[in-house]
Amino acid sequence: MARIAGVDLPRNKQTRIALTYIFGIGQPRALKITATANVDAFKKISDLTEDEVNRIRQVIENEGNVEGDLRKDVSMNIKRLIEIGSYRGYRHRRSLPVRGQRTPHQRAHAQGSAQRHGRQ
Repeated sequence: MARIAGVDLPRNKQTRIALTYIFGIGQPRALKITATANVDAFKKISDLTEDEVNRIRQVIENEGNVEGDLRKDVSMNIKRLIEIGSYRGYRHRRSLPVRGQRTPHQRAHAQGSAQRHGRQ
């Protein structure tokens, strides 16, 4: 089993498909990587030589932004959005109410409305 960027690639898949198991690599990027490394994209991982695996590994390392580094960047971006209080960061907060539940503000508003209209 080939291990690239800390991920064990499945042996029975084509190279272009197996590379998508690495976080940050999709179909288009996988095809670009195989073309740069001069490897047949339709060749199965089990049929790759050690030299071909090393070339793929080298191309991925040169391009960067996969697996751990990419996950760290994404989490830092989310953390920044939360800290600056942006609308996009609001949905990542942990203290959001579960769907169907009301926030304390909504509960107080609903109670006041019920009292005004004579309901309990």
